[in-house]
Amino acid sequence: MKLSIITINRNNAAGLLRTIESVASQTYIDFEYILIDGASTDGSVEVIKEFENLKIWEFENESTITKGTRLQWVSEPDAGIYNAMNKGILKAKGEYLLFLNSGDWLVDEKVIQLIMDNNNEDILIGNIYFVYNNTRVVNDYIGIYSNDNTETSISSLDLIFGVFPHNACFFKRKLFDLYGLYDESLKIVSDWKFMLDVIVFKNATTKCFRNVFVTNFDAYGVSAIEKEIYQKEREKVLNEFFPKITLLDYKNYYRLHTDEQANMKRYKEYMKLRNNKFYLFFIRTFLWIERKRK
Repeated sequence: MKLSIITINRNNAAGLLRTIESVASQTYIDFEYILIDGASTDGSVEVIKEFENLKIWEFENESTITKGTRLQWVSEPDAGIYNAMNKGILKAKGEYLLFLNSGDWLVDEKVIQLIMDNNNEDILIGNIYFVYNNTRVVNDYIGIYSNDNTETSISSLDLIFGVFPHNACFFKRKLFDLYGLYDESLKIVSDWKFMLDVIVFKNATTKCFRNVFVTNFDAYGVSAIEKEIYQKEREKVLNEFFPKITLLDYKNYYRLHTDEQANMKRYKEYMKLRNNKFYLFFIRTFLWIERKRK
């Protein structure tokens, strides 16, 4: 398999249905679909059973042989979001993994094909739409999409200060084999921690697709709601990786606000800093020293 799509779910039957339907509609054929349900009691299991025998794709060649990839699923208690994701990783057989959470859905039926064709980097990063009350929004303050359209890789600086769309990232399975699974002690930012680790310290290669929108993201998800926990966990990770991170004035920069205008102002301040050559020299030197130290 070229790709494994992993969906985790707990008591979100309506969102799960939308997610599965978007996967089933894809024109891309070389993938499997793994669904990890956390012992839901709201009818989610019944939704899954409706698609239990679903052929995600059908292909008829000159010998009239039909091939199909069936949905694989399990419904059982788990220890949280990343425990469920890790279960999916251990079941996956694809070269790449895409984590498409319940409630999120693929933009159209051709988007997987656009990303997967002729790409071989360790991490492929698409864009996302944020969906608020059925309205799609592009949030331009996401760091990795701040540069011009010709940039195809993600910078360490963007990773430290920015966020990234986990549900539009395609990770090579080998990264988890080599460097371990998601840190289950974290509730919200373990995916960001993993990406920071493999890119900054393990030199994983990346390719960004700024203009390819992969996923419609339910903006009322966990990380969008539990902002205080989100902030504390990010600071904990940075302190683990970069004990001297206060030199970057991270805490004064990255403070989440409920006021969207305050977030945009802070982002614009960051972009001015990001384009400062002296500051870039400092941060790159700092990161180089940190890599050597580890």
